[in-house]
Amino acid sequence: MKTCHREARASWRKPLDTRRVLQGWKPDERLEAECAAFEAPGHAPGVPAHEAVIRIPARMVPMLREACDVAERAGLQ
Repeated sequence: MKTCHREARASWRKPLDTRRVLQGWKPDERLEAECAAFEAPGHAPGVPAHEAVIRIPARMVPMLREACDVAERAGLQ
């Protein structure tokens, strides 16, 4: 797997796979319930069983930008 940060596996992908894998902190029950109650336009409230809520610290924003830039330059969609 390729990682965008050598010291912490915060975002990576398998070779020849266009999907990013993100690692973050699990939310507490209150935050997860708040996210589940949120109604985004065009989506039902709740977190689908096949999805998860994760917390991404602000310090990871540059790593995520780098991962997205690398994918974009490689033409990965």
